[in-house]
Amino acid sequence: MTSHDLDLSSRRRIHVVGVGGPGMSAIAIVLAQMGHDVSGSDVREVATLESVRGSGVRVSIGHDPAAIEGCDIVTASTAIRETNVELDAARRRGIRVASRGDVLAAMCSLATTVAVAGTHGKTTSSSVLRAMLAPSFDPSFLIGGNVIDLGVGARWTGSSLFVVEADESDGTHRRLPVGAAIVTNVDQDHLDHFGDFDSVIRSFAEFVQDVTGPVVLCADDPHLVSMQAARRLTYGSTSGDVRWSDVTFVDGRTSFTVRGSVLGSEFERRVTVPLRGEHNVSNVTGCLTLAVALGVDVDEAIASISDFGGVGRRFDVRAEIDGITLIDDYAHLPREIDAVLAAARSSEAGRRLVAVFQPNRYNRMATMWPDYAACFDDADVVVIADIYSSGTDPIPGVTGRLVADAVAATRDARSVHYVENRHELAGAVSALLTSGDVCVSMGCGDVEFLPDEIVAVRHSV
Repeated sequence: MTSHDLDLSSRRRIHVVGVGGPGMSAIAIVLAQMGHDVSGSDVREVATLESVRGSGVRVSIGHDPAAIEGCDIVTASTAIRETNVELDAARRRGIRVASRGDVLAAMCSLATTVAVAGTHGKTTSSSVLRAMLAPSFDPSFLIGGNVIDLGVGARWTGSSLFVVEADESDGTHRRLPVGAAIVTNVDQDHLDHFGDFDSVIRSFAEFVQDVTGPVVLCADDPHLVSMQAARRLTYGSTSGDVRWSDVTFVDGRTSFTVRGSVLGSEFERRVTVPLRGEHNVSNVTGCLTLAVALGVDVDEAIASISDFGGVGRRFDVRAEIDGITLIDDYAHLPREIDAVLAAARSSEAGRRLVAVFQPNRYNRMATMWPDYAACFDDADVVVIADIYSSGTDPIPGVTGRLVADAVAATRDARSVHYVENRHELAGAVSALLTSGDVCVSMGCGDVEFLPDEIVAVRHSV
């Protein structure tokens, strides 16, 4: 069966395995709001489950084959092992087992899907685009992080538009029926799925060609400039249908000028948004280009993000303690880390910058560890934790020390610290911090709890 034969137009009984994860929790919430009978399970209680239960999803802790009784569909992400007892029970009973991509594609078939794709910037861009479209369309949305203004990362409104973060990690972006799209960039990642970088590039080129409506591409990305689409628009810093320039950073807000032409309408405006970094200037410009292409007034789109609250774990200022600012970010790839630290350096000028990074996935680090050598240049001190597995199997010799040694080889090695034991990380980082420092912790594992752990350590002293 393909994703296109999964029908969600009538009420179904659906069970979500691993419902506490950011991707699957969003799927469960939208399914419940669409009117389906939804249950879910996970191995532990996590904060995400509060909003999942609040949407009417029945959640159980622990995996039990009995959980799938009476289901029409059981779904799980690729992070869930094929040997999971609930998935195994579903197959033995002849119940349809659908991937997250299958379910998302079926959702997308029920509205005009506006997809945000690319290796970096999808979550922030999806959230900005949703805000720009909200006054005119009140779109449904499914985003990989909580929209802080709304307190959720997913909602089904019944609108004609559905804003979706189109994840490429397992090829989901190629399965979705898409009516309009942005592609922010193409970078090397997920080679365990694609095999090589050429296949990554090809998958995005095919994605772009399949979009039935306007496609907005970043002209600053060398891999995107040659991609063709029936209704192609571009944006960038020096070329494109819409261009950004004259960037200034003041008190956590970024101002810049956008000028260009969309659908024959020329405009030049000053934009101010409470986001940091030139990477977000690019993201906002791409979103503005697509919003205007979809019929939103340019001034209305700009006004809608003037007080944008951001997205959870995207340059999230989590605490101020003893004169130290603790910031958390989801960045886990070299270009993302470089962009976040550049944003921290520009917005927190004159302060010592301490970067903490938790590498993610053994298979990713086995091939990519050399690429992290130069992405910490803006940091004064670098702390590397050991690898967070994200369900991948350990590989002999592949540890966080590979990353730490690569970084140390490019700078004063005394400024680089490797903390092998995760439970020692908060104490080790706290000992390095002094009043006036900015500490940015990064990664897509449990490093998100580090700011709270540092606060607890300093309160205990």
